[in-house]
Amino acid sequence: MFDSREQAAELLAQQLKKKGYGGKSTIVLAIPRGGVVTGRVVADALGAPLDIVVTRKIPAPHQPELALGAVGPEGVRIVNWETVAHAGVDEEYIDTKSESLEKEITERERLFRGGKPALDINKKVVMVTDDGVATGATVEAAVAYLGTKHPSKIVVAVPVASQDAVMKLTPLVDEMVVLESPEDFGAVGQFYREFPQVTDEKVIELLGTI
Repeated sequence: MFDSREQAAELLAQQLKKKGYGGKSTIVLAIPRGGVVTGRVVADALGAPLDIVVTRKIPAPHQPELALGAVGPEGVRIVNWETVAHAGVDEEYIDTKSESLEKEITERERLFRGGKPALDINKKVVMVTDDGVATGATVEAAVAYLGTKHPSKIVVAVPVASQDAVMKLTPLVDEMVVLESPEDFGAVGQFYREFPQVTDEKVIELLGTI
């Protein structure tokens, strides 16, 4: 159990420092919104630049918490077709929802970056961070997108992740750094004593140094 996103991020940064990460060769990419709180602390501790990677999960029509997959920038899609089949959803729904989410991602990137371009991650160590990972869908979409940008290394660093997500993501990245991976995992918020909603305004404030 962590006190707050900030406290968890400080502990995470300590682990990353021990592993030798940091400096200008590392870029921290946070998944908004909650992940930007984590990412700001980690980036400052490592002396690394901070940017965002915006992803959105594809929700089931009548179970918005159930991820059928996720969408990333530039049309990247990750779809769990087995879950789609169990949810009784057709391909048309996935296409329509994904197209809507792709537009939302573009709008959110523009809002959060204030019109500035994304940081160049070519040949850099890219550290993807969030306040926690439940299904792993949004992080998987982020990793798929980042892989097209030719970083030297992709690291996923989070305070807490489900065991299923760790198993899914570990083969897809160069390293996973996770402080806690409990067996009983309901939602990320259950592992924080304080877990307030993060507003768009807060994200923009935290990204003020991009």
